[in-house]
Amino acid sequence: MSVACIEAKRAGETIAQLTDAASLDHPEPDSHITIFTDKTGVVKAARLLLSSVTKVLVLADRIVIKQIITSRNKVLATMEQLEKVSSFQEFVQIFSQFGNEMVEFAHLTGDRQNDLKDEKKKARMAASRAVLEKCTMMLLTASKTCLRHPDCESARINKDGVFHQMRLALEQVIEIVTDSRSNGEDELASISIYSGIRVFKNKVEGLRENLYFLPKENLSTMLEIILEHTEDFTDSAYTSHEHREHILELSKQAKMELEQLVSVWMQAQNQKTTDLMEDLQVAILKMCQCMNELKRELHSAATSLAADLLKYHTDHMVLKALKITGVEGNLEAIAEYTCKLSEQKEQLVEMCRLLRHVSGTEPLEVTCIHAEDTFQVTGPQIISAAETLALHPSSKIAKENLEVFCEAWESQLSDMSTLLREINDVFEGRRGEKRVYLSLPRPGEQAKIAKLGLELHLLTSDVDSETEKWEDQENKIVQHVQGMSSMAYSMYLFTRGEGLLKTTQDLFHQAEIFATEGTKLASAFHSFSDQLHDDGKPLLLLEAEKLIPVCQQLQITAKASVQGKSATFTKVDACIQKTRSVMTLLRQLLPLCCTLLRKNKAGNSCLKPAPPWTENTVRTGTNAHCPERTAEMFGIKSLENHVTNMTFLESK
Repeated sequence: MSVACIEAKRAGETIAQLTDAASLDHPEPDSHITIFTDKTGVVKAARLLLSSVTKVLVLADRIVIKQIITSRNKVLATMEQLEKVSSFQEFVQIFSQFGNEMVEFAHLTGDRQNDLKDEKKKARMAASRAVLEKCTMMLLTASKTCLRHPDCESARINKDGVFHQMRLALEQVIEIVTDSRSNGEDELASISIYSGIRVFKNKVEGLRENLYFLPKENLSTMLEIILEHTEDFTDSAYTSHEHREHILELSKQAKMELEQLVSVWMQAQNQKTTDLMEDLQVAILKMCQCMNELKRELHSAATSLAADLLKYHTDHMVLKALKITGVEGNLEAIAEYTCKLSEQKEQLVEMCRLLRHVSGTEPLEVTCIHAEDTFQVTGPQIISAAETLALHPSSKIAKENLEVFCEAWESQLSDMSTLLREINDVFEGRRGEKRVYLSLPRPGEQAKIAKLGLELHLLTSDVDSETEKWEDQENKIVQHVQGMSSMAYSMYLFTRGEGLLKTTQDLFHQAEIFATEGTKLASAFHSFSDQLHDDGKPLLLLEAEKLIPVCQQLQITAKASVQGKSATFTKVDACIQKTRSVMTLLRQLLPLCCTLLRKNKAGNSCLKPAPPWTENTVRTGTNAHCPERTAEMFGIKSLENHVTNMTFLESK
């Protein structure tokens, strides 16, 4: 790279010297300035410059690819360690390292995704990165459940499924960045009906210009492939009788129109009379019109099915029933509802397959395939998580694990509604912009916010791990931190276009409340330190003092008035960064406080006698103290707890 840059610099300097007008000894007599005289030298230097700059770009691309592959290898190596751990403490340490490596991988792949020019590759990259992000939380809770219940087969199956899914997603990222395909994947296999119809119509309309540019067998084969794909609709148990009849009728008509077209086409090749050419024009129009009607009918069949299914499943009744029966330990009811979830999964998978055929663009087609894979994988994972909970109904971590997988299912259903709107937009000619959750100027800036969000997500996981180590869950510090972690988690969901924060104003309001709670928490740390006469007191006060200025800065930023997209983005970026700084401080403060408490419990008397200061405090969460809490919960709280905490703090 260094050599290539030096070559490029030399070539540029050579061109500058050859075209420097000030270096001319003898100006032209007519006062005209000659830019350069050595044209051959300039051309040679320009070619060298082009060659060396191209070399720089190629090398830079190779370096980025190597960085991504190296980062992937680090993630895989740490995943192997996570699979083999047998203790909670070891798992927490390795998972912390894993989180940092995942953030690095997310940064590298996010930048690469923005640089990709191929929209299909960009969509595939986005899908793989989404899988990795969601699986990070699943891996945490599934591994915790397996550690808590090491002899539970369903817990092991659940965990193995997450690891397998992450490895597949990592492999797909590498395939995209290296432009390679595994197992001889055939690009033709991904052609949808819409793509087939578009190519077929182009070939048919090409006959107007050239009667001999393709053999008639080509058109027959292409139509045959299209009609074979329509069997996905006609054979589907979820296609209405009316749609099925119309599709079969239009398929039959398409065959007849092609026969007529081929007949006129062959005659026109032998005799180019005016009448025959006019007949050919009519046959072409009829053929294209028939294909348009078939496309319209297929679109109607797929989108109407999708709309009905999404509306029917919007209440998530099966998921709610699985959670309730799991806590009750009712294995018979679990078996009944897992059958219902399997049926629901088959319906949604079929919906995704049909939508893929009518998606209209390659990126949307990729999104449909990703959605199908998500339902295929998440359904069995929910079932194994529910079975684990039913076998261990008092297990908090098993309950949390089921919540995480149900949340992934609900999130994918929500994404399907957006996908359906985008498919309809394409069909109706509104191909313009995809809906963007954040009102930000450029996709690159949205990617930056997404990276910050992921870092915030991992911090909330670490902070939650620390709070769950405290035996006294009624402690004022614990309750304040739980509430703040919930708000930070809601900000992370905002960066993904999810959760209760729907607009940037919602985010700013949440950040303001978060800052206020941070200031109150600093006071709680001071109250705690007043009871100490241990060597750790100065360090605790030093770290607690850092909270106040950061929270004040966040409050000022959240209240500041801005106008325009760029200014709004800057404010969003600043709010999330300052929230991240606060959570980083909390991650450092909590273990210190917990250590001091343990010293007191061990009889070191580091706490002065004082009246309990945890009374008369408002509970900000739904977590109740229980003996097994410390052992089994050291990760991310359930979405229910996050929403409960955030709602309460907003009401304050």
